[in-house]
Amino acid sequence: MAIVETATGRVRGRRHGVVLRFLGIPYGAPTSGANRFRPPRPAVPWTGVRNAVAFGSWAPQNWKPERSLTAGERAVQSEDCLTLNVWTPAADTGRRPVLVWLHGGSFIEGSGAAAAYDGGRLAARGDVVVVTCNYRLGLLGFAAHEEFHDEETNAAGNWGLLDQMAALRWVAGNIAGFGGDPNRVTVAGQSAGAMSICDLLTTLQAGGLFSRAIVQSGGPSARSMEQATQTLEWVLGRLGLDGPAQMREVPVAALLRAQRDLAAVGDAFATRPVVDGAVLLRHPLDAATTGETAPIPLVIGTTRDEVRFFYAGTPVLRTLREEALRARVAAAVGRVRSTAVIAAYRAAREARGAPTEPGDLLAAIDTDRSLRVPAMRLADSHAGNQPATYAYRFDFAAGDDERGACHGLDIPFVFGNHDAPGISRWIDWTGGARRLSQLVQDAWLAWARGECPGPPGLGDWPRYEAGRRATMILAEPCQVIDAPDEAERAVWLDSELRV
Repeated sequence: MAIVETATGRVRGRRHGVVLRFLGIPYGAPTSGANRFRPPRPAVPWTGVRNAVAFGSWAPQNWKPERSLTAGERAVQSEDCLTLNVWTPAADTGRRPVLVWLHGGSFIEGSGAAAAYDGGRLAARGDVVVVTCNYRLGLLGFAAHEEFHDEETNAAGNWGLLDQMAALRWVAGNIAGFGGDPNRVTVAGQSAGAMSICDLLTTLQAGGLFSRAIVQSGGPSARSMEQATQTLEWVLGRLGLDGPAQMREVPVAALLRAQRDLAAVGDAFATRPVVDGAVLLRHPLDAATTGETAPIPLVIGTTRDEVRFFYAGTPVLRTLREEALRARVAAAVGRVRSTAVIAAYRAAREARGAPTEPGDLLAAIDTDRSLRVPAMRLADSHAGNQPATYAYRFDFAAGDDERGACHGLDIPFVFGNHDAPGISRWIDWTGGARRLSQLVQDAWLAWARGECPGPPGLGDWPRYEAGRRATMILAEPCQVIDAPDEAERAVWLDSELRV
């Protein structure tokens, strides 16, 4: 057992293996009732010693554990979910680097308590402090409307982003007691967590909360207030409400049903950050393009076959025919342009011997359109503002061709949790996978320490520059390739690709 003094009271953690872990520490006040659809408030102080030996509640969500690489035991869900978890080698004055992880889940699901995010092995391997957190999700985290306007902060949405910033402020004020250095905080995240970091890089309110960043499978993402308002008006109609204020009284279960209905009508990505004029002044891609991202050293990349994750367990990619391919691409880019896009991808993949069946083309096109190209556009812009920018692509494939190197497959390689529930059925951990996991962990840990992400065994990792586009391919073996799949990237040069 170990006891640490925080700004709101003492917490008691427990030794787990060679590290101490402190679980379920409140970093914000309850967000239910009058605090719903409002910025997070500081945690309520307590007296005595609070046991920090169990994870806090997950944010309310319509969770699909069977599709998740981060599955753990289904935990209690509660609207009052602002807690975080700390893994540390020792609660001393060690001033260790700190790695704060923001979980993914399309802004509608997930938790910092998921089994794959257990920070114990990473903390022990690198002598760092690892922090994970929960933040508000779905409508509760990202519903936006002018009637939600907060007088103090001027925010009218982005409650989940504001939660993340509150967690980072907690780290700044308290992590020294857990053996961490508040001046060496790296924020890392995947998918929605990565998109969050891209957005945080462009907001003044996050200034000074972290000194380095790692962005895995995500790019700048935000809706306009007009889009967010239209979504909320649809929700109000679905719930039979007269105005946004009434949503503060709606049971959580009803909000989750409305969220599920949004997905059913094709608006599955409706609840996410919004350009509200306060937290986000404009679309983060615009801010990145003009060099307005904070000059934070950055590692950014994607997996090779991102969207194959979303088709896992279905026959869509295996059975797709040419006519259906044309229809799907036309729906995304327009019928006139779709023919040229498909032809360019087919020619580029044929030239390097990659599969060109309709399902393979659809996976490659959607991966680039939704994730790889937006992330690389941020890298191009950020590198002009911060020379310490590094790019990677994760190419190590799962045990079958259906999934390939899909979305989320890199997570267990980062945390080293090869035995977490759900992971062993996705990945064969014999030989090469374990070696690669150690290299990825060491690269991320070197970055957190303030070094370049090229530890012994990985080799030289050049900085990313718009002209060369040097990219570390994380596979077996690892290698640096300049401008990988450049012909496909060039297809999108005249497209906005706003996510």
